[in-house]
Amino acid sequence: MSLNLKKYTIITGHYGSGKTNFAANLAVKAAKSGEKVTVVDLDIVNPYFRSADFGKLFEQNGISLAAPIYANTNLDIPALSFNIEEFLSADGKVIIDVGGDDSGASALARYKQFLSAYSDDIEGIYVINMYRYLTGTAEDALEFMREIEAASGMVVSSFVNNSNLGEETTAEVIEKSSAYADEFCSLSGLPLRFTVDTSGKAAVKNRFEAEIYVKKIWEN
Repeated sequence: MSLNLKKYTIITGHYGSGKTNFAANLAVKAAKSGEKVTVVDLDIVNPYFRSADFGKLFEQNGISLAAPIYANTNLDIPALSFNIEEFLSADGKVIIDVGGDDSGASALARYKQFLSAYSDDIEGIYVINMYRYLTGTAEDALEFMREIEAASGMVVSSFVNNSNLGEETTAEVIEKSSAYADEFCSLSGLPLRFTVDTSGKAAVKNRFEAEIYVKKIWEN
């Protein structure tokens, strides 16, 4: 499967949508295809399930990671400790994992002017999950996406259906979400970029086979 990534891929979605696990899978697949990849963790609000958790995985695959200094510590302070513009200027592909609500997404708004110079080479991806609280309907998912767009200054250009039940996900669970994804597509006018399949055998549109990299809190 060809990823056809632009220079910048900005990934956002509601808490629990699986956006960070998707971002990690996208980064690994891009790296394995021969791309030079940098992941920027802009999820400065949520201390759990963030891109910084995958430091070892990224290192093994030659992926650069920019993460807040307090990530993966008990001091999860909403502050950046690196020069993001340096990482945004990196060669190759840059994948940006943005916070999962309007407060978290506002971190991206600080770099709107810098990113505007690359507007033709940015893809904003919104991750949806019908099995998560507050995004169980396509209407709810769309409302939440509009809030993130307003807070971050980003424009979503496609969406990923990542409907899952964690380790209990089966092919049937994923396939049942197809109607939900179709409705979201109709309401938003956005194209379906991928349907994430962690079961390895779901019959769905634009199938994106993925691993579950996110660990439970007690496994960290």
